[in-house]
Amino acid sequence: MNFDLSEEQTLFKATVERFSAKMDVPARQRLRKSDGAYDRERWRELAGFGLIALCADEDDGGIGGSSMDLAIVAESLGHGLAPDPWIENAVLPLRLLTAAGATAGIAPLIDGDRIVAAALAERRGRYNLQPQTTKVTVHGGRQTLRGEKTFVLGGAIADDFLVSATRDGTLVLCLVSGDSTGVDRHIYRLVDGSLACELRLNDVELSADAVFVLEQNALTGIVADVRLIAAGELLGLAQRLFDDTLDYVKQREQFGVSIGTFQAIQHRLVDCYAQLEQARSMLYRAAMQDRSDGTSWHRSAAGAKAFIGEQAGFIAREAVQLHGGMGITDELSIGHGLKRVMLLNAFLGDSDTTLTDYAEAA
Repeated sequence: MNFDLSEEQTLFKATVERFSAKMDVPARQRLRKSDGAYDRERWRELAGFGLIALCADEDDGGIGGSSMDLAIVAESLGHGLAPDPWIENAVLPLRLLTAAGATAGIAPLIDGDRIVAAALAERRGRYNLQPQTTKVTVHGGRQTLRGEKTFVLGGAIADDFLVSATRDGTLVLCLVSGDSTGVDRHIYRLVDGSLACELRLNDVELSADAVFVLEQNALTGIVADVRLIAAGELLGLAQRLFDDTLDYVKQREQFGVSIGTFQAIQHRLVDCYAQLEQARSMLYRAAMQDRSDGTSWHRSAAGAKAFIGEQAGFIAREAVQLHGGMGITDELSIGHGLKRVMLLNAFLGDSDTTLTDYAEAA
């Protein structure tokens, strides 16, 4: 089979690499200390490159990128250690809006004018995204939303929230403005330096066109899509950690020679390289899976995220070990990469959860 990238994929990969190259470690640290731990102007620049439109269907004004296209962009963002919440505030919200038929909310997101965060998780549910306590209640002609959401990635910078809830036992998606009366967000910092929030919804009044029915199968498919794209970023992060570590052991000297000449270190790096190539093969295999077979697609995506996440975690830990104590600090790219790997490994299911989903779909 031909695994070479198409002309369009090569173009997007090069675009992401140029975009990410401007963000070195000091710039990343400054960004994380700013309001919202992110820059909205940078988000508009990301949109200007078409990287948000790539996530939306052509019928909705997007580019309609394939799973492979999005995985390649995610891999490039990971390799560049980009701090952009592309998966959290572009891929996931656009997938949800499309599945729910909320096409009116897509154009502002594509243009970068609005930032949307998905509020799906609840404390009682852990990685189960079926709403437990968040409900839409109908009072005559009025609808109100009440409940709590946690681990809302990108919630600190979001203008709007996509909140999953139940209405008369049916799964629905509610588009809620962050400025609405009754919306209270508690912001906190995550391990990678970004900001998330807990969302408390106290009888938030909803208009009729702000509530959309979301099929359970559609939500399951979205989770599979986003897991695969997250696996792409994990692969890019693992490659960056490996490359930086390889450069470091060539420069770091001990006993008058570079530590990269020590056989024990060479063996450890060879193990990392082998796992990196296995992870890349797993990503491409899953991305090219036939999506018409829903069960097989969900299994492949879950398996890819579990496997690639495990390999990325191993490579990250080896990178820190070979750098020594400074490898875990924010002074080196290694520390930033490790922390992003930790976050993505917990996103939409940790290793145990994704492996369980893989086994159930097998």
